[in-house]
Amino acid sequence: MTVTIGERAPDFQLPANNGEMVSLSQFKGKNVVLYFYPKDMTPGCTTEACDFRDHNEHFEELDAVIIGISPDPAARHEKFIEKHGLPFRLLADENHEAAEAFDVWQLKKNFGKEYMGIERSTFLIDKEGMLVKEWRKVKVKGHVEDALETLRELEK
Repeated sequence: MTVTIGERAPDFQLPANNGEMVSLSQFKGKNVVLYFYPKDMTPGCTTEACDFRDHNEHFEELDAVIIGISPDPAARHEKFIEKHGLPFRLLADENHEAAEAFDVWQLKKNFGKEYMGIERSTFLIDKEGMLVKEWRKVKVKGHVEDALETLRELEK
């Protein structure tokens, strides 16, 4: 499955770090910054989460909610949130349903080994639930600032 800019983002329902079930459609009327990342507590994922944390107030000013998704279980997300003071939800996609719907569950290669995993990606979804921008194969440095600037342009 592929997602297309200008079309409705695929809905999903996943457990959040606090145990509640969260669906993308419940955020209609807000901009959503949906970011997929490989694994809690790893260096790149921690940097990305903390960058979103440090800019969260600016996203909120633009009527946006940040949601992170990885295959980690909700209990691990809760520890990650507590350790780094993350002010947004992390969703557990243990069966990679949302990852597959957004086409970020990919074949990866690392140290000569091939395996399936999350391709670090971010999606900007507008207040009507339409996909307006995607970043794939994200490099963490400067990414959050780029996403914030794109959202500012959207809100003009």
